[in-house]
Amino acid sequence: MARTRIVITGIGGLCAMGANAGDIWSAMREGRSAIGPLTATFPAELRVRIGAEIAELPPHDLDRKQVATMDRFSLLAAIAAGEAVKQAGLDLAAGDGSRRGAIVGTGIFGATTADDSYREIYRENRNRVGIMTVPKIMPGAPAGQLSMAYGLRGPVFGVTSACASSNHALSAAVDQLRLGRADVMLAGGTDAPLVFGVLKSWEALRALARDTCRPFSADRDGLVIGEGAGIAVLETYEHARARGAVILAELAGCGMSGDASDIVAPTIDGPAAAMAACLADAGLNAEDVDYVNAHGTGTKANDQIETAAIKRVFGGHAGTLSVSSTKSMHAHCMGASGALEMIACVNAVREGLVPPTANYTTPDPDCDLDVTPNVARQRRVRAAISNGFAFGGTNAVVAFKPV
Repeated sequence: MARTRIVITGIGGLCAMGANAGDIWSAMREGRSAIGPLTATFPAELRVRIGAEIAELPPHDLDRKQVATMDRFSLLAAIAAGEAVKQAGLDLAAGDGSRRGAIVGTGIFGATTADDSYREIYRENRNRVGIMTVPKIMPGAPAGQLSMAYGLRGPVFGVTSACASSNHALSAAVDQLRLGRADVMLAGGTDAPLVFGVLKSWEALRALARDTCRPFSADRDGLVIGEGAGIAVLETYEHARARGAVILAELAGCGMSGDASDIVAPTIDGPAAAMAACLADAGLNAEDVDYVNAHGTGTKANDQIETAAIKRVFGGHAGTLSVSSTKSMHAHCMGASGALEMIACVNAVREGLVPPTANYTTPDPDCDLDVTPNVARQRRVRAAISNGFAFGGTNAVVAFKPV
């Protein structure tokens, strides 16, 4: 029995690089990093002074009353979803809403609302917080908000697995479609972590860069935190063809694994297992893949271990792969990172162009793959994979092909 093919018919996104998926991709093509000084005002105790902020939210037609019940991370997801739905040409007012669903990943939760609430209680000595605080904060809120905004009555739930959340959400949506529980799924990730409490917590981990993010470069010294969201419209190939949709790419396969090792220290085995499982699920040989969008956070250990894992999976072909980390441009947007990297992969297979690793200065002998330093590269991309590796040892990898 032939396996159900899953395709992407719409993508939407926003982050510091741009207010929509098209602008984000244009900035990626040009290697423009959106990392810079934080403009928000934070208490003096915060040493973090760089990030990747969204300068201004784009116009949207979401209902005002619904927006009042959203934390920022839900609003970002809803705006991205609106763009994706529009590109896909879906008429969500017609047809059977029970055959459409949403799965949205997040690595944090409604951090803006949580931070505001803690400040009100502990600094301003208020005796209560907003009545909608819990519905705004909960990690599953973005998926529920998409359901309400777009009439989705099929499978609707949130996914949270730290920095792998977007790829787990995409994988879970693929499963719903393959199992026949839906014909259309909105899937991706969102996070708005540029708040005092989250940034101060990351300071404690001593994983943050001093001036910018330089994945794979010998002088890298950590990650940079950003905010954003990305959503894809996924459909079965048959459903997309039947309605005459323009197909952007095929989401060809997914692979997942657990390190079962350490809550923060990555392993080679777990990421390698997820990549191998993804290739097997997609029916791809190692030699079929031309581009790897790396997890590439810019920390010493992560980039070195990811390089070793790629070499283990791809063997001699690793030397001919194009690899890049777009986190060098949009920063690490936590649960949204994989969804923004999905935008990179979809366009890479469509246009035959590999976005660069920005801010690269010095080769590292322990990261000796072709990391596409600073300048995008034209090449045929027959297949691309996107890596997501997270604290907790949770790994998720997704594969894309042109159609």
